[in-house]
Amino acid sequence: QVQLTETGGGLAQPGDSLTLSCTASGVTFSNYAWGWFRQAPGKEREFVAAVSYGANTYYSDSVKGRFTVSRDNAKSTAHLQMNSLQPEDTALYFCAADVTGTGWSGARGYSHWGPGTQVTVSS
Repeated sequence: QVQLTETGGGLAQPGDSLTLSCTASGVTFSNYAWGWFRQAPGKEREFVAAVSYGANTYYSDSVKGRFTVSRDNAKSTAHLQMNSLQPEDTALYFCAADVTGTGWSGARGYSHWGPGTQVTVSS
């Protein structure tokens, strides 16, 4: 059974940093691409970042230059380093698994999802 678990969310002040982690079980982690999405209250889920099978990285324009996505195949864990956090980054953050290894920006490209971890940025 595939299981994804996100950790690392919490309350941050504007300008702070947080690192989210996504640990996967039940999959051959190294074969997948790993994506991060977020959903704020009243808004649709949106793409944040992804790391492909080959460790290519992709970012939405809203986080480019502030967030860094990475993968650790030995630990079956993906990370999202978030710097210079802003109130508009407040959302429930999800990690997701893409069996094609591509790292799509569309949610439909992902077959498995974690339950999410809340990030709140407020002064």
